[in-house]
Amino acid sequence: MCRLFGLSSAPVRTRATFWLLEAPDSLSRQSHRDPDGTGLGYFDAQGVPHVHKAPIAAYQDRCFAQEAEHVESTTFLAHVRYASTGSLEDRNTHPFLQEGRLFAHNGVIEGLDELDAELGEDRELVAGDTDSERFFALITRETRAHGGDVAAGIEHAARWIARHLPVYALNLILATRDELWALRYPDTHELYVLDRDAGGRHGDRHLDHSGTGGRMRVHSQDLADTPAVVIASERMDENPRWRLMEPGELLHVGPRLGITARVILRDPPVHRLTLDDLRPEAAASQKAV
Repeated sequence: MCRLFGLSSAPVRTRATFWLLEAPDSLSRQSHRDPDGTGLGYFDAQGVPHVHKAPIAAYQDRCFAQEAEHVESTTFLAHVRYASTGSLEDRNTHPFLQEGRLFAHNGVIEGLDELDAELGEDRELVAGDTDSERFFALITRETRAHGGDVAAGIEHAARWIARHLPVYALNLILATRDELWALRYPDTHELYVLDRDAGGRHGDRHLDHSGTGGRMRVHSQDLADTPAVVIASERMDENPRWRLMEPGELLHVGPRLGITARVILRDPPVHRLTLDDLRPEAAASQKAV
């Protein structure tokens, strides 16, 4: 399944190194299906968002994802994609950028014609074919309608989709220059948060996270001296402070790493999908690798 990773050290800019697809190191790992895309989003010193991403078809060149990306930012958003909707093209690869915000999603939403109709003129925000980018466009519209309140935008968009469309999962991370938001809904996939002290569990160590399933690795020497909040699809080290988010929980990491969280969706989707309901390629994209 897709892997999500978000990190904030705001207001401090930190340097981090991302390997979005580490080289397979065994025949067993080589037998797993290759990811369909990788992407990294961050913000420069002027607050301008940047996205480095590329689709990676099976058995094709992995150089982009295996080469280390060295970047500096207050917030970071990374994604490893297993495609459920949309062809293997750059425009369908996460993260997506709309109105200065970065977004990545793990899950499946169906009924896209109905979602397009709901978006109306805001369908123009969508450059690709994915359910994820359409979901982001609905969040962008609702955020605008609520005076720039991103939490309200996420809540209203997610509630509309949960009421009207077939849903497998809506897990997401959304980033601005100095804030992160994350939603886990429903309980289909896991999403974890780590409130990490400077130096981590032992107080004197840099950050070196390596995901077992998504092949993603993140390293930051700066975080030996700086606290951070990390959100990820899986626990990425042995720190006992990783917390599994509640189903329906919307989490916000503020400009100075203050964390607030509340459950915004207590009921399951009206049209909840199972793996058996999905098209074969969509079902394959949602299984653990």
